[in-house]
Amino acid sequence: MSSMKELIRTKENGTISFGNYELPKKEKLDNFEFSGDLYKIKTYKEITKLERNGLFVYESVPGTAVEDFAETESGAEFEVEGSEDAQITLGLEADTEYRVFVDDIDVGTMATNLGGKLSLSVELGNAAKVKVRVEKC
Repeated sequence: MSSMKELIRTKENGTISFGNYELPKKEKLDNFEFSGDLYKIKTYKEITKLERNGLFVYESVPGTAVEDFAETESGAEFEVEGSEDAQITLGLEADTEYRVFVDDIDVGTMATNLGGKLSLSVELGNAAKVKVRVEKC
């Protein structure tokens, strides 16, 4: 069962949480302000997508719930949960190599394309929560 009931929310630790994979139909929220940026979230059981200032940040197929999402100069870090395994795409720096960690296990390096997108898969059966960390090499 999803820990998220809102579409997006801020956390006291300076991160955001978003998405709800239990929704049967797509819901969205536009112009959510956080740290001077405007976010747009679309989420339901089939997809979760986050944009910041009109630019791609995160997408998962099928939909997921993301906790403690934080972007840094060197990458991104978050916890993700869902009802089944998910393909996650992150918007990062273009044509750059990143080291990917899933539950603190180094799963190797991956490169972004010219658009800055990096795709990875996570095993999420039974709504398990998985920690993902992506760091620039």
